[in-house]
Amino acid sequence: MSTGLMQTPPLQIIDILKFAASAHARREIVSRLVDEPIWRYDYAGCLRRSAQAANALKRLGVKPGDRVATLAWNTHRHLELFYAVPGIGGVLHTVNPRLFDEQIAYTLNHAESGILLFDRNFLPLVERLAPQLPGIRAFIMLSDEQRHTPGIVNARGYESLLVAESPEIAWTRTDENAGAFLCYTSGTTGDPKGVLYSHRAVVLHAMAAGLAGAFGFTAFDVVMPCSSLFHATAWGLPFTAPINGCKLVMPCDKMDGASLQELIVNEGVTFSGGVPTIWTMYLAQLEKTGQTPATLQRLVIGGSAVPRAMAETFQKKFGVTVLQIWGMTETCPLGVVATPTPELAALGEEATNEAIWTRQGRLQFGIELKIVDDDGADLPWDGEASGALLVRGPWTVQRYFRMDEDAADQDGWFDTGDIATIDTHGFMRITDRKKDVIKSGGEWISSIDLENVAVACPGVKIAAVVGVPHPKWEERPILVIERHDGASVSEADVYAFLESRIVKWWKPDVVFFDAVPLTATGKIDKKVLRTRYIAALSG
Repeated sequence: MSTGLMQTPPLQIIDILKFAASAHARREIVSRLVDEPIWRYDYAGCLRRSAQAANALKRLGVKPGDRVATLAWNTHRHLELFYAVPGIGGVLHTVNPRLFDEQIAYTLNHAESGILLFDRNFLPLVERLAPQLPGIRAFIMLSDEQRHTPGIVNARGYESLLVAESPEIAWTRTDENAGAFLCYTSGTTGDPKGVLYSHRAVVLHAMAAGLAGAFGFTAFDVVMPCSSLFHATAWGLPFTAPINGCKLVMPCDKMDGASLQELIVNEGVTFSGGVPTIWTMYLAQLEKTGQTPATLQRLVIGGSAVPRAMAETFQKKFGVTVLQIWGMTETCPLGVVATPTPELAALGEEATNEAIWTRQGRLQFGIELKIVDDDGADLPWDGEASGALLVRGPWTVQRYFRMDEDAADQDGWFDTGDIATIDTHGFMRITDRKKDVIKSGGEWISSIDLENVAVACPGVKIAAVVGVPHPKWEERPILVIERHDGASVSEADVYAFLESRIVKWWKPDVVFFDAVPLTATGKIDKKVLRTRYIAALSG
């Protein structure tokens, strides 16, 4: 076999920012901060400050392979660390602050992170956790000098460290398969598991995500990541946007509707992405004020199924295209995006919308999909047969961090834990999680489909469905409704709305009205709901 005669430089994350600082040097980055004025600079400035941060970390003893942790929001300082740490061969461990204290401490100790950088409003959390973190040798507060507070952990100031460092650096060249980011799952079952992203996986993911078949970025786009940087690297947007020369707008932790609207209007945001709960609040803000989404053109929504009513409102009332995304921490995280095809468009607008709004997405380059039955046999792509969803590809996990056994099988297939169908156009639809699927009287009930119908009922903010044990039918669905503020929707209203929209035996046995608990990643916490309402029903 002949060997190709092309150059083979390793794919490196820092090269993304170096490219952006050359090709799009003056393209702006705008960042909200914790109780500080809005920060404005550009890709050239981001590269300089990332170099200063890298030099500071090297001075603190960070070596290739070392883990450096962050407890931080979507800000320009956090973005700088996305390049500074991998740029010197380190691994950035982005800690999810929405985990329980014991889970946060577990991930920091399991990762053996030696330095923790954190936003100022996390100081109480850091002080509370510090006694449980013997491996942290340095705490650094991501704050300006004026507002810096050392606290009992004697935190150093990020800006004070940077000002003493040179903006020049010889970036470390590492193997492209070396670790770059360590992201932990939300730990809904057992301890959180670490997924160690490589330089190669992140760069390939970033290149693929910007394609027309996915996010479809150009240098004219203004991108506002409302998916958290600490959650699977904000869907790769900190890398995909610079590759395409997009302006970046960082909202910090201010994800309420009014704050997002202000940024969209003032900064000309064209693209954003986040979980459905964020956009529920945003639509409520628009309804309250009579405003429009201004320059916003496209929304990618993931984390849980997009309510059809939400998609219809954005697209039909405001002209904002809504695309679903499916992925997971284990896929870096892009799996599929619901983008149309010419074949689908030929069937008409309604057929296209039906596919886009009711399916999580279609096959993308870089991720292979298949569905299998209980015996592991492949199932047809007919949109009807449902089975366990398996994935593989260059940005799919092979093994969890510091675990001996592979998470994927010998052929590279990783079992996502989802139950799905795939149709002839390559569109995948999640019908349930394996642990959430409801089997009633020998028939399957999709909790996701039932939730999507219920959330369209006027007055309903969030709808959650779980299965509870039943003496005759094995399991029956119950529905938990969180109302919009001021709404007066009743159980009778909900049942009347569902009656013509679902088959009779899908009707929930009970409707509860309560605040719906969410996981650390903004998904409905079915584990908590099952525990709470099984106990309530049995009591």
